[in-house]
Amino acid sequence: MSFSPSFDALVQALTCLSGVGKKTAQRMALDLLLKKNAEAATLAKALTTALATVQRCRYCRNLSDAEVCLLCADPLRNRQQICVVETPADVIAIEQATDYRGLFFVLMGHIAPLDGMGPEALGMDILDDRLANEAISELVLATNATLEGETTAYFLAELAAKHGIQATRLAYGVPLGSELSYIDKQTLHHAFQSRDHYHEL
Repeated sequence: MSFSPSFDALVQALTCLSGVGKKTAQRMALDLLLKKNAEAATLAKALTTALATVQRCRYCRNLSDAEVCLLCADPLRNRQQICVVETPADVIAIEQATDYRGLFFVLMGHIAPLDGMGPEALGMDILDDRLANEAISELVLATNATLEGETTAYFLAELAAKHGIQATRLAYGVPLGSELSYIDKQTLHHAFQSRDHYHEL
């Protein structure tokens, strides 16, 4: 039963967000309309501004307010390293959790031929041009540890090799705080194959 077409439309719009089903969308809509009217207006304005302003950086394809993003424009970044990731969320994760201060390249996906996602759709031509014309010494392959991510990493490694550039892959292993008996076989196998000298945490 519908008591407000406008409310229903808001609920439907909110379900486009990842992980938000109808019930969660209903709670969010009620919260916005009943408790936080001023905040809802601020949210609407921020969303409208972002949709009109945010674009892709011409160099790294990350989200940006300008033609060149803040990371690419930062003169203090190490311009000899490019870390290739699948999404802008990966950039945020690496920036927050590591001391990496090189440049990035955002694929906005991974190689998936069945979904029509080939190298061209991921901006590989832009990356190829950068590797050919910039003094890059290392390409960090930070794609996901999935079949598609590994396929993409292999393609990127071949691209780096074509330009005589070192390609490095993020290490995989046993997560901190986990027990070996709960680790999947593939992760444990990779961790064993990639074992290193002991370092204190």
